[in-house]
Order: sequence, then structure tokens, then C-alpha cells
Amino acid sequence: MLIKIVTIYFIMVNSIGYFIMAVDKRKSIKDKWRIKEKTLFAVSLVGGALGMMLGMKRFHHKTRKPMFRIGIPMLTILNMAVYIYLFYKLY
Repeated sequence: MLIKIVTIYFIMVNSIGYFIMAVDKRKSIKDKWRIKEKTLFAVSLVGGALGMMLGMKRFHHKTRKPMFRIGIPMLTILNMAVYIYLFYKLY
């Protein structure tokens, strides 16, 4: 049961990460209100780094900023380590 919850959480938080990268890119093109970088990193920190990284690559967004170019992949590795640990612990 807990493994199902972790799986659903993983899918949801990474979908949100991907989606907010798409929204922020669209807003940057239209020169409108943007999503704060702190918010983007917060989503990554709570487990959505993979979705954020895929969004960065898909939408070519924040790829020139060193904080994102280095930080998001590092958080992805950290997130994956936590998810793998949880899956092995709960399985």
C-alpha cells in the first residue's frame, strides 16, 4: 500500500514539475508574470526534479542558468536515490 502511495506521489510531483516548466517558458515568451525560481527549486526539492529536468530539456528553459543547469540534475540524482531507497525499504 505504501509503495503505491510513493509511486503516485512520484508521478504527481514530477508531472507538476514538468507542467510548471512549460507554464514558465510560455510566460517568459509572452513577457508576463513568471514563476519564482524559489518555487521551481522547491518543487524539485520535494521530489519533482526529474520532471523539472525533462521540462528544461523539452522547452529549452533555464538551460543557460548555471544554478539550474547544475542544481536540477543534482537534485534529480538526490531524488532518485531517495525514491530507490523508499522502494527497496517498502518492497
